[in-house]
Amino acid sequence: MSDLFLLTEAQMRRIEPYFPLSHGIARVDDRRMISGIIFVIRNGLRWRDAPPGYGPYKTIYNRFVRWSRLGVFNKIFAELARKGGAPKRLMIDATHLKAHRTAASLLKKGLFPDVLGAPRAA
Repeated sequence: MSDLFLLTEAQMRRIEPYFPLSHGIARVDDRRMISGIIFVIRNGLRWRDAPPGYGPYKTIYNRFVRWSRLGVFNKIFAELARKGGAPKRLMIDATHLKAHRTAASLLKKGLFPDVLGAPRAA
């Protein structure tokens, strides 16, 4: 397990207050699960391709889905961003913005008149 990405103890202490409380049954190691989630997302893997050192991929996936629905990750990201201060520069990476295949037809219908200077649709 030494070659796996694991969050440090200091990193875990910063985010642990935002974890939901356990209801009777002890959870699988939070550090391993969160590290596995980060590893899969950062590397663009399927959940099934997570290294076995993080635990069963189904457990990692279930934790991600459950905590996402509860808003746990949103709270963690918001708090970490708040403590970081105001950004000096904002950027958008357009390679990750996808448009639906019918989005091109919106131009023909005149739905973007202010941007293109086209006449408004009736």
